[in-house]
Amino acid sequence: QVQLVESGGGSVQAGGSARLSCAASGRTFSNGAMGWFRQAPGKEREFVARIRWNDGSTTYADSVKDRFTISRDNAENTVFLQMNNLKPEDTAVYYCAARSIWISNIDMTSPTAWSYWGQGTQVTVSS
Repeated sequence: QVQLVESGGGSVQAGGSARLSCAASGRTFSNGAMGWFRQAPGKEREFVARIRWNDGSTTYADSVKDRFTISRDNAENTVFLQMNNLKPEDTAVYYCAARSIWISNIDMTSPTAWSYWGQGTQVTVSS
């Protein structure tokens, strides 16, 4: 059974930093990808970042580019999201996602492209 377990959320002051982790178990995603989405109250789940497992290539939402960094630890089957210069509008529940196979013509910014999800971790940024 595949499990994605997020950790590292919490409350942060604007301008501060936080690091989220997502540990995968039950299978590896060496031929696929892992990513992060977020969902604020009353809003749809939105793409944040993704990393292709075999070559480490990354994509970011414009709203987080140059502030957030996604990375992976192959040995630990874990993906990270380093968040710097946090803003109140970054407040949301952050979800880890994974898919086992990389397909180049799929819109990876859509939640429907991802097969596995974590339970989410709250990040609250206060001004």
